[in-house]
Amino acid sequence: MKNSKFFFGWENIKWVISELGKMYSSKPSFFSKKRIESGVAFVIAQWGMIFFLLEKHSEMSITDLVMWTGVEFAVSGYMIHQIQKEKKEETLPPPTDEDQPEIN
Repeated sequence: MKNSKFFFGWENIKWVISELGKMYSSKPSFFSKKRIESGVAFVIAQWGMIFFLLEKHSEMSITDLVMWTGVEFAVSGYMIHQIQKEKKEETLPPPTDEDQPEIN
């Protein structure tokens, strides 16, 4: 059993911890600091919104519910927009002479 590889095995846990440590240092990391921090903020905000809905749903009018839903869609749309914007900003390196076909 010692040699078996599990997804959440100790080697993978150590790798994630070391990459998170690199994220906050000057070393290159597999993870993006900005994406991790915005993801954590998004999850915390979602839990807060869900908790609010579960606690107040019996007291909410339809207007309150529509406003709550609007905020949910706005936050989700903003997060998706930010991710897509980052993808568009990534640029490819300029082509080198090796990439060009030879013309005889």
